[in-house]
Amino acid sequence: MFIFKTAIILSGIALLSKVSAHGIVTGIIAGGKYSEGYHPSFAFATIPPIVPGWSIPEDSNWGYVSDYSSPDIICHKAATPGGSYVNVTAGGTVELQWSPWPEGHKGPMIDYLARCFNDDCTSVDKTTLLFNKIDQKGLIDGSVEPGTWASDQMRLNNNSWTTTIPSSIAPGKYVLRHETIALHQALDIDGAQNYPQCVNLEINGSGTDSLQSGTLGTSLYHNTDPGLFINIYETLTNYTIPGPPLYSGASGNPQPSESASSSSQATTATSTSPETTTSASSYEWSAWPSSSESIVAPTSQESTAPASSGVFPSYANSTTVIYATRPPGIGPKPTRSSGIYHNHHSPSTDVATPNSPLSEIAASSAPTEIPIGQPTGPVPVSFTSTVTGRIGKPTEFVCYAVA
Repeated sequence: MFIFKTAIILSGIALLSKVSAHGIVTGIIAGGKYSEGYHPSFAFATIPPIVPGWSIPEDSNWGYVSDYSSPDIICHKAATPGGSYVNVTAGGTVELQWSPWPEGHKGPMIDYLARCFNDDCTSVDKTTLLFNKIDQKGLIDGSVEPGTWASDQMRLNNNSWTTTIPSSIAPGKYVLRHETIALHQALDIDGAQNYPQCVNLEINGSGTDSLQSGTLGTSLYHNTDPGLFINIYETLTNYTIPGPPLYSGASGNPQPSESASSSSQATTATSTSPETTTSASSYEWSAWPSSSESIVAPTSQESTAPASSGVFPSYANSTTVIYATRPPGIGPKPTRSSGIYHNHHSPSTDVATPNSPLSEIAASSAPTEIPIGQPTGPVPVSFTSTVTGRIGKPTEFVCYAVA
């Protein structure tokens, strides 16, 4: 029987709960040409690069937006227009490449298009943009909670999503609003996590629709929309993708390696894992840890979770990852860590962690006869949990148990 230093453990768990994985669009490909996306670190550059992605220097943690009435929901926190354009022909595709996306952040993928009426998106007022939904995909297979989602398809397709610009769009300057919504905490009001990313497009072609109407960014969603207030930790048979109706000229946008089918508003389908494709990139991006909800618990033997299981996250320095479950109907709150369990006792000594309250442990403990030649003092057991924070600095916690 062992009494854990609970204060140390609880402090470590509290810190772990604040470590979260997020994402941004790192690059855009259209017409065979690669354009770099915006990275918040550009704010510290002497001469920041001019890119078509909208500037979001305040999104230093690659986080989310949840206030649907705030201008931040349009193109992310304090976003300002990009300084250049991605050239694309109406009817052509735009591939948006994300930073490594966490498996536990499941939800829909949505794309909107808005015309810059002064034909200059580099100085447009984002609060005046009228968005039209040109692409959407939500639940692919809800038979096994928390389901397979469009975000899973994006993640497995080398963290990329391809949208098609409707062939009916007239030539001009537009803002593409690309977004995924993480629903792992959406069982609470305001629990959905939106990750909007905006890119300037210069569209060419012979289309005639200049998108004179649409929906303001601050009117796209409400926190009570059924697609934003939902428990994905129960079996789902359908899902209503939030936002206005799909643009009449939208193509449906099958992904390059897609093998499942779905409808635009309520989706129920069977999916197989898409094949992974690769795209060229001129910038090396830092990867955040996988966000699969997990905690680290001690074991008596080091082991590595199988990377191919599709369930366990991949950690560079971890040895054992054990998942915690919550009561039915309640989604797990994400915590994550890499940990190594150190067993200092004799190899023949069995170590058991009690499930009973500490008071019961103390009451039931009784002296036992110590075999000759065996140690008579406390047997130290500990496990080490190392957390890497947003600034890349590791913090190590060592938790001890004594006999």
